[in-house]
Amino acid sequence: MEKATLDKSGIAAKAGNITVYNYDRETREYLSSTVEFLAVGVGIPANSCTETPVDAKSGFAVCRSPEGWEYVADHRGETVWSTADGSASMVGYIGEIKEGFTGGAPSTPYDVWDGNSWVTDTAAQYAADMAAAEQQKTALRTNADNAIAWRQDAVDTRIATAEETAALAEWKKYRVLLMRIDTSKAPAIEWPTPPGAQAS
Repeated sequence: MEKATLDKSGIAAKAGNITVYNYDRETREYLSSTVEFLAVGVGIPANSCTETPVDAKSGFAVCRSPEGWEYVADHRGETVWSTADGSASMVGYIGEIKEGFTGGAPSTPYDVWDGNSWVTDTAAQYAADMAAAEQQKTALRTNADNAIAWRQDAVDTRIATAEETAALAEWKKYRVLLMRIDTSKAPAIEWPTPPGAQAS
């Protein structure tokens, strides 16, 4: 089959086959090449051209512009973070990373964007650490209270075993050490170890 010849308007002046390069209608990204048969007076398919695309290049998509083929930044599949709340998402579009997002991950859940980089809000981080320490202290106190209560009942009613009496003393000592914990020093807290001789 002979090769088609196009006039200045891109219409076949001579029938034949021609290789065209197809691109996406929306993103204008290069898709594939196909061989088309053109009858006289017929143009090439929409969203295609006869100009050979530039070679593929890492980090870029090959796209068609009114001036020809060009490289456009391609971050698809990469993770970006919202500068508003630090939430992560995956890029699904061609082009530079959109405003309001960055390719750099925040270091902590308490980082805020200062316009150029992530900066940790140390006050918020400290408040969260202290709140977590208070919550842990309360949970440990409840566990100690439960461990002490029934053993104290056994002692009060004079039916405690020697092991229960000894464990009661250990649990009371542990509770004192626990109550002395200063949660304002969070997260640098050394928690006392609960007695392990007998389950609570």
